[in-house]
Amino acid sequence: MVFSSRIYAALVGLAFVAATNAIDADLSVRASDPCAAIGGKKWVAPKDVRACYSSIRVDQNIKTNIIDVVNKTLAFHTSVNYEIKAPEPFTSEVHEDLLADLARIRRQSYASDYDLHIDLSRTLKRLNDGHCVWINNCYDSLFVNYLPTPLALLTEADGTQNVHIAPEAFTVATAEFPDQIDVWQNALPGPLKGKLESFSGAKVLLLNGRNPFDAVGDNALITGSFQGLGTRQNAFFSSYQRAAGGWNYIMGNFAQQSLPLSDFAILTVQRVNHTIPDTIVLPYRSRFGATSQNFTDTASYRANNCVAIAGTNGEDLSSASSNRGIPSSLPVAKFQQQPPIPAQTARKELINVMLDTSPLSDVVLPPTLQPGLTPVTGSRTVAQFYTLKDGKTGVLALGSFSDSDFTAFLNSLLQGLLSLKAAGATQLIVDVSNNGGGFICAAHWLHRIIAGPKDTTVPQAGLATAARDGPLAQLIVKQIIGANADPDVQLLYNPLQWTNASNVPFAATDDWLQPPVRKIINGRADAFSQRLGSECPPEGFPSTPPDVALFDPKKVVIVSNGRCASSCSLFSITMAKEEGSKTVVVGGKKDVPQKYCGTVGGQSTDFSTIDTEVKTTHLKNNTLAPPDLLVNGVQGITWRLAFGVDDPANPEEWQDHPADLNLPLTSKLVNNPVAIWEDVVARLLA
Repeated sequence: MVFSSRIYAALVGLAFVAATNAIDADLSVRASDPCAAIGGKKWVAPKDVRACYSSIRVDQNIKTNIIDVVNKTLAFHTSVNYEIKAPEPFTSEVHEDLLADLARIRRQSYASDYDLHIDLSRTLKRLNDGHCVWINNCYDSLFVNYLPTPLALLTEADGTQNVHIAPEAFTVATAEFPDQIDVWQNALPGPLKGKLESFSGAKVLLLNGRNPFDAVGDNALITGSFQGLGTRQNAFFSSYQRAAGGWNYIMGNFAQQSLPLSDFAILTVQRVNHTIPDTIVLPYRSRFGATSQNFTDTASYRANNCVAIAGTNGEDLSSASSNRGIPSSLPVAKFQQQPPIPAQTARKELINVMLDTSPLSDVVLPPTLQPGLTPVTGSRTVAQFYTLKDGKTGVLALGSFSDSDFTAFLNSLLQGLLSLKAAGATQLIVDVSNNGGGFICAAHWLHRIIAGPKDTTVPQAGLATAARDGPLAQLIVKQIIGANADPDVQLLYNPLQWTNASNVPFAATDDWLQPPVRKIINGRADAFSQRLGSECPPEGFPSTPPDVALFDPKKVVIVSNGRCASSCSLFSITMAKEEGSKTVVVGGKKDVPQKYCGTVGGQSTDFSTIDTEVKTTHLKNNTLAPPDLLVNGVQGITWRLAFGVDDPANPEEWQDHPADLNLPLTSKLVNNPVAIWEDVVARLLA
C-alpha cells in the first residue's frame, strides 16, 4: 500500500485538530504561565506538558551541580571505561564515552532545562546499562504519556512476524483509563467513531507512515537498560509481570512514555476479519504520575517536584541528628524495578536492581489472562507457585527478587518449592518476565535450594566480584579502618562486610582496596579491588537449606521476555551456565539474537548511598567528593562487577547469554502466562 506524503500531511493536520480538541488548558493562562495550565489536572495534552517543561530556563549553577555529581559519582561506577567500547558481542550496542559527553554537555548551551535533561538522560541511556542512569523527578514520569493501543509482535502459522495492536488492548484501556476512553473513541474518523474495540488484534501495516519495525528500531536507540538489541526491541511491546499485589500489564514503550515525547500516533491497520485497511489518528494523553506532587503554577511545580528532598542526598550516620538514612521511601525507590522495601532493609541487604525512568507498572493484566491455577503453599507477593495440569510441572512466577520482608521471602521460596515437590512436580519453570532484580542473597538462595549443595553453590552460589578502586574509595576504607568511622558496620566499604577470593572474611583492620589491581581498558588506566568471594554466608540465610537438590537443574527452564536484570541475571546465568538449565525468551524478532538476561553487574547502588559513605567517613570536603544534589535527582551505578562463568578473567556483563529457545508469540499465547508455560513444557520438558 502506498502512503503518499499528501495523505500523511493531511492526517498530521487531523491529528493536530484532535489534539487541540483534547486540550483542557485555558489559552490565556498558558500564555502567562504554561505550568499553571496543567497544574492540578489529572489528564492533559502532551504538548502542554512540554510547554511547561520547556518554559524553564537553564540555571547554570544547577547544571554545573548535576554534572559535578554525575561525574564524581561515576568514579565509583565499575564500567565507565568498558562502556567506551564494549567487547563482543556488544561492541555495536555499547560504545559511549561518557566522560567525553559530559564534558560536551557542560560546554553546550540549551534552549531550556528540559532540553538539557533529555540530552543528559539519553547520554547515560546510551550505555544500555540499567544500573547507570540519570533520573530527574522534575521531568521523568511526572506526567506519563499513554495510548490505548499497546502493541505485540505476533508470529503467523507460516512463520512470518507482524506488529499487531495487542488482542487485549481495549480490555486493558477501558479498565485502566475509563475517564479517557471517550477522547480516543471520538478521535476515530467517520463511521469508526466509537469503535475502538474493533482495533484490538489488528495488524499494523504502517506506523506514522513508516514500516512499524522502523519505530521499533528507533525506540531501541533511546530506551536504554539492556545491552542486547533484541531485549531493547522487546521493550516496545506489551508484556506481563508478577507484582507484589497481583499480575500487572506492562504497556510497552509505544503505548507508555515517561516524557511527553509524542502528541499522536497515525496507524494504518488491517482489522481482524477485515480486508480493507483503516488509517486512524490517536492522540497521546498525559496522566499525572501517581507519586508526583501536585502544583498550581511554575513556582509550586518546581518547589514540589524539582528540589532535593530527604533522601536525595546521603547523610552522616555518625551524626547525633542522623535518622539513619532513612526516610521510609527514598527518592531512588520510585524508579527501582522492585516492589517497595523498607529503607532499613535496603541498607542491610545487598541489592542488585535496575533503575528505569518509568516506575513499576500498576496496570492490571486482564483477568482472562491471569493464571486460573490455585497457588500452592509458600506463594507470597512477587513469588507465586503453581502446578500445571500435567501434574509433573511446577511453576514459580517470580516478578522480583525483592520483598518487604527478607527472611519471610526466602523462607517462602523454600516452602513453595517443597510444596511443588509434595504435589508431585519433577520439573520446574521459573518465569522471570520483567524481573528487575533485588536481593542478591535471594538469588543465591534460590540457586542453592534448587540445585542442592555442590561446588557451584557452596560456599558461593554467585559469582566473584570486584569494586572500582579509585582514590576517594581508598580514602573511605582508610577512614573506616583507621579512624573507626563505621563502628556499627553499616557502610559498603567496611571490610567486615566482605570475604576474599577464598571466601575468608576480612578482619576489621584489613585494607581490602590495597593494593589496587591495575588495568588498561580501552586505552585508559583503571583500578579495581582484589576479587571478593561470597557475600551471602550460610549464617546469613534464614534457615538451613536442604541437603539435596529439590529439582534436577537440567529439568529447570527459565522463561522471560529477556527483561531479566541484576540479581535475576545472576540467578539465570549461574543456573544456565553452571547447572545446565534451559532458557526461553518469549517474543522477539526471529532474525535478532535473543538474550535471556542482561544488565548483570554484581551489585548496584546510587549517589545517595555513596554520599552517605563519604559523609559518614568525614570526607565531604575532599575535592574528589561529589557535592550535594540541588535537584530531586537519582544517579545509579554498578558498584561491584561480577566475573564470568565461561571466562572468569573478564566480567560476565560482556559475555554472551543466548536463549536456548525464542518462543514465537501467537494471538493465543501473547500475555497469557499459563498458555506460555504449557507451550514451553511441550517444547522442552515433555
